[in-house]
Amino acid sequence: MPLPSTAQPLTVFVEGIGLLGPGLSSWATGNEQLAGRAPYEAARCVLPLPMALPAAERRRAGAVVKVSLAVGAEAVTASGRAAADLPSVFSSSSGDAINCHEICSALASGDKLISPTRFHNSVHNASSGYWSISSGAMVTSSVLCAYDASFAAGLLEAVTQVAIEQTAVLLVAYDTDYPEPLRSVRPLSDTLGVALVLAPQRSERSLAQWTLTPSSCLTNSSSTAMTDSALEQLRTGIPAARCLPLLRSVATRDTGDIVLDYLEGLQLAVQVAPC
Repeated sequence: MPLPSTAQPLTVFVEGIGLLGPGLSSWATGNEQLAGRAPYEAARCVLPLPMALPAAERRRAGAVVKVSLAVGAEAVTASGRAAADLPSVFSSSSGDAINCHEICSALASGDKLISPTRFHNSVHNASSGYWSISSGAMVTSSVLCAYDASFAAGLLEAVTQVAIEQTAVLLVAYDTDYPEPLRSVRPLSDTLGVALVLAPQRSERSLAQWTLTPSSCLTNSSSTAMTDSALEQLRTGIPAARCLPLLRSVATRDTGDIVLDYLEGLQLAVQVAPC
């Protein structure tokens, strides 16, 4: 969704955050690590079973479903809202990378038979569909892919929906790493997911205020980096991890501008303030 044709700033309030990635087991622990109150130690991402799914769907769930449902549930729980009532935006640079590898392997084999489950999970909106099953959500859901710009594109879409529709929106951004040989040309370092519940008005649950000004939010300024070298490596190694400077601003209660990687030659500037 493009920015609305208005000079008015688009302001949203962050009511809930979910986070899961390498060395980041939840927003509760990530909040402390991003603020520098606890050390960050890189470690492989551990994906929980999606227990909110029925048993049959749980068995079919791959990494993207596990990570997106985990962070989505954490963010919605923190917001105090009903998951079934929240429109959603799902954004990923690659979708289910492991499933893509397995389908390519099957097609390159002698029999070329593809598992119906793998075919079922190959669509880019698989996570959105599983979220609907697990949460009972029947409201609208948008699914985006913008390669390395996918987090910023998803944020732009979600903020615009909040501003136009004047309703809270759930944003879920996620990526998983490819096995070889695809990994050699798309070397994502691990799995990471982030979820945000964004609302049009301030509430007692608001954590931060984020504003996009249509006339100045697209810039060619340098993107905001992480001061911790390991976190900076994570930010640049996984497209969904481009969210980390924004999350750090929530953890440290910063005021100012955060510049996110967007399309080639452009960045997305977000004005941040604590609530």
